[in-house]
Amino acid sequence: MAQEGQQHPLAIYFWIWGLLFVLSAFSYAVDYIGFEGYLRWSLILIFMLLKAGFIIAVFMHMMWERMALIYAIIGPPMILLVLIGLMAVEGDYTVLTRLNFFGEDTTEFVGHGAAAEAH
Repeated sequence: MAQEGQQHPLAIYFWIWGLLFVLSAFSYAVDYIGFEGYLRWSLILIFMLLKAGFIIAVFMHMMWERMALIYAIIGPPMILLVLIGLMAVEGDYTVLTRLNFFGEDTTEFVGHGAAAEAH
């Protein structure tokens, strides 16, 4: 006697499939319209995260799993994203501090640039 698994209505899969096409069209429209700067990248990232979320939730059946399993799978990548964001902020702070104290041209400190050529 074979064990029966969970059965989900096919309509859910077709709706999500259509929604993924719509989100992809919006993502391409961002480039077609010509958005630039932070608006462009934030829209592309939002659409990318939405598509990834729908794929994980529906096609990987995460929507029907227990919360403990969801946290065990989704939690570590989220923590890594937070840590990467903190490193990016700290990196910007370091660059801005160096520019503030040393100025734009820092090549003179490593034996290159105008100071090395004067000798």
